[in-house]
Formats: sequence, C-alpha cells, structure tokens
Amino acid sequence: MGESRSAEHGVDFDVVVVGAGFGGMAMLYELRRRGFSVHVLEAGAGIGGTWFWNRYPGARCDVDSTDYSFSFGGIQDEWQWSERYATQPEILRYIDFVVDKLDLAKDIELNARVDSAEWQEATDSWTVQVADGARYEARYLVMATGCLSRIKRPDIDGVEEFAGEILHTADWPLEGVDLTGKRVGVIGTGSSGIQLIPTIAPACESLTVFQRTAAFSVPAHHRILTEEERAAIRAEYPARRELARRSPTGLAAVPANKQSALEVSDTERRAHYEDWWDWSGFGFLLSYRDLLTSQEANDTASDFIRSKIAERVENPDVARLLMPRSYPYGAKRPCVDTGYYETFNRPNVHLVDISAHPLAKMTPTSIHTTAAEYEIDVLVMATGFDAMTGSLLRPTIRGTDGVTLAEHWVGGPLTYLGIGIAGFPNMFLVAGPGSPSLLGNVIVSIEQHMEWIADLLEQQRADGATYVVPTPEAEQEWVAHVNDAAAGTLYLAADSYYLGAEIPGKPRVFMPYAGGLRRYRRECDEVREAGYRGFDRH
Repeated sequence: MGESRSAEHGVDFDVVVVGAGFGGMAMLYELRRRGFSVHVLEAGAGIGGTWFWNRYPGARCDVDSTDYSFSFGGIQDEWQWSERYATQPEILRYIDFVVDKLDLAKDIELNARVDSAEWQEATDSWTVQVADGARYEARYLVMATGCLSRIKRPDIDGVEEFAGEILHTADWPLEGVDLTGKRVGVIGTGSSGIQLIPTIAPACESLTVFQRTAAFSVPAHHRILTEEERAAIRAEYPARRELARRSPTGLAAVPANKQSALEVSDTERRAHYEDWWDWSGFGFLLSYRDLLTSQEANDTASDFIRSKIAERVENPDVARLLMPRSYPYGAKRPCVDTGYYETFNRPNVHLVDISAHPLAKMTPTSIHTTAAEYEIDVLVMATGFDAMTGSLLRPTIRGTDGVTLAEHWVGGPLTYLGIGIAGFPNMFLVAGPGSPSLLGNVIVSIEQHMEWIADLLEQQRADGATYVVPTPEAEQEWVAHVNDAAAGTLYLAADSYYLGAEIPGKPRVFMPYAGGLRRYRRECDEVREAGYRGFDRH
C-alpha cells in the first residue's frame, strides 16, 4: 500500500527519517505499522544512536532500565533487564533485540550521513542528499537525530602536536582502549566523566581530572535485579507504563513527593533526604516538590549533597573543589554515580581546577594549564555535545523560499510544540527543542511524539492533503509559552546545555519545555482535537 502511494506521488518514500537511535526506531515502527513507506538514514555503522557511539567504560543509562524501554510492539514481556541502570552494552543488546523482533533493519540504511535536505514547493516533497551522493525524494521528513549527538571538543592550543592518544567519550573506539599503566588526563566532569572516572581509575598509573565546573551527583545504587523483581515488573508493566505516560517526568519508579522542603523541620527534612539518598538515584530531585522552583528549598538539597561530598572525600581541600556552588542542584541535568567522589581518595587520582587555572596548551607529551604542566599518555575528552540543536543544524536544511534552518534559528530554536517549524512544511522533530526531551525520561517523550506525528500523517492521508506546516503565529505563541514555563523555575540560574551555554557564541535560549511531560501531552492533545490548531494544512 505504501509503495503504490509513493509511486503515485512521484516520491521514493512517504517518509524519510534521519537517525536510527531510539527516536528513529520508534518512528519507523509506528509509521510502517500504519501503512507508510519509510526509509531511515543513519550516519553511523550501527543502529542505536547515542548508545552506538558512547561506548566509553562505565557508560550507563541514568533512568531505571525498566522505564527506559519501549512499551509498543508487544515485546516488553520478552526482554529481561539484568540491572537497575543498564550498561551501554546491555542497552545495545536491547536495541538489537528490538530491531530483530520488529524487523526494522530492512528499512534502515547505515553509513548514510545526511548532508542536506531541501523542500520542493512544486511537488510538496523533500529532497534529501546523503554524503555518498545518494538522493531520496520523500513526502515527509522526520528528524530523529537526537538531542545529544553532535560532539563538542575543546579548542586547545597545540592539540595537534600531542603524540599520545586523544579520545572522546562519545566517539570511543569500537575495539576498546587499554589504559593499563597509562598516565591519563580527563577533561570534563558531567555525566560521562562521572561514569568514566571511577571505572578507569584502578587501571591507570595516574589519572588527572581537569574540572571546570563541579557537578552535583547522587549515588546510583546500581544493583542486579532479582528474578522476583523482574517477575513483579512484568506483572505491573501496564500500570507502570500508564503511570510514566501521565507523570510530569516520564518516571514510574520514583513517585514525586508533593511536600515542600520548607514545610518540615530541619530534622525531618534531613531524615527525609537521608532516606531518599539511600534509594532514589536519579529521582532524588523529586524528594520535595519545590526543589526546582524555590531557591530557598533548593538550598536545603544542595547543602545536603555538599555535606555528603564532604563525608565521602578524605582531603577537605579536594572535597571543597568538588562541591558545586555556582548553580542550584537540578538546574543542570542531575548526575548519578557509583563511587565517583570516593575515587578522589585514591593516591593515583588528582583533581585540577581549570576554572582557576584554565587549560593553556598541549605539547607532544603533556597538557598545560596557566599554572602547571601535566605529563600524560592519553587525553580523554568527556566534554559532551552541542546539545539539542547541533545535530539538527549539521546538515543544510532549506525550507520555503530557500531559507535555511540555521537562518531561521539564528537567534535560537523556534518550534511549534517542539514538533514542527514554521517555514519548513512536512518536516517534524522527535524530542526537539520546545518539547520536554532531556528534562525527563526521553523514551516516554519519544513515544508520545511517535504517536502524535503518526496521527497527523494519517489524518493528512485521510484528507488527501499533501502539505502541513505550523503558522508563524502558532510558533511564536509556543516559544513564548516555553519561555514562560522556564521562567518559573531555577533552570535559568545555571550555564547549562539546556540554555546553549556549552558552545561559545550559541544563542542563550532555554530550549526544552519545562512544564512537564503530563502538561505537554495535554497541550499536544488539545491541538490535535482542535483539528491541528496552529497548522496550515492543504
């Protein structure tokens, strides 16, 4: 059915999807299930998106495995997670399992990096150009390129002269790296660095950690799931899925506390934090309802975490450097760890404060700050990504009148619902700017987008319509709504990738939707029920 329709319209496919991570896999499954012809273009040599590229030692999910998985396709009862927070190899095995069970690979083209996409007004279709010269015509274009996929590398003078090995956590060699007996330097102490550092420290002769900004991290409490726990998960899956879908965060494992941190005594609050510290992991931010809306409430949690760092790190000077003080807890994505702070008690691990003494240059055998020289054999950049917009702006995407997406977004990303963009007909984003995306469990956000976009395309088909695009007015109103939602939080108090602060010169705009997944779902449902209000369709 899809093939004949494509031929009738003079296009190769109904839909081209860019990216074969969780978002692209979900879109492929749902659109194909509804009778659309779909072709997925993936830049990598394997399926999995961020979990294909991020193979560094210690890489794990920071959301409970049970919630970080698909609910569709009738496959959830066939997969057994082994641990609370799955490792990268296990997540990649899960992805292979999904691909096999749902027969996805036949519609995914690997090693196919998209260079450009151009809207064809004469035919209401997209021309998509791949780096190897291949071209595809599609009625619709879905960008499922991921929020964290375009690598950020620090610009260090003389880096090309370094004779040792330079690695990035998001481009780790497939064959792995042996760091035994090596002098290793790590730049970056965000989520990737916090997972990597404790894992590699025992093997290194020396490990020097270059920290610009200290991170808040709470214990992950990884554990092997028992057979009894796995049986209970299978039994409660339907209710658990519905709870995640209707929650503000997409997390079913951690119920939010509706109390204020300021409603209780100091003693009661400390006991409550101690309790949540011992089990909640990523969900510690939900221990009180106002940790992201009240600075006074947040201070109680931030002080508690700093006290725990002091307990875990033996050297008080090192402990002080590891204590974040320049932003509220949770204003950057929270980290979870296994033994991160204790790693700095090892005699072979050294912490360097590059906020006080920035990186200056590299030589063939060392890296220099403005204060000292450090001999290293291997440099690991755990420096993250050009988040949320980087992967969308890497290809040249031209909409109506030849306007590029980079031009449309020169002052920061503009979207309607985080799904569509004015001036870019028949193009949709999965977990893009203006949607909850990275502020919760992104898998639940992906499934919501999968269903909503597929509903719209199905409605287009039923109506015999070939063109759909947000109006500029709807886009402006949604961007204002996203800004209003962020203004009521503490997110704006941190220089985070949510704000574009990780890239010099990037517009400082709060990109995700801070109103919560539950409210966002309601907003999207209302747009659909109103006949796709805010979209020009014909």
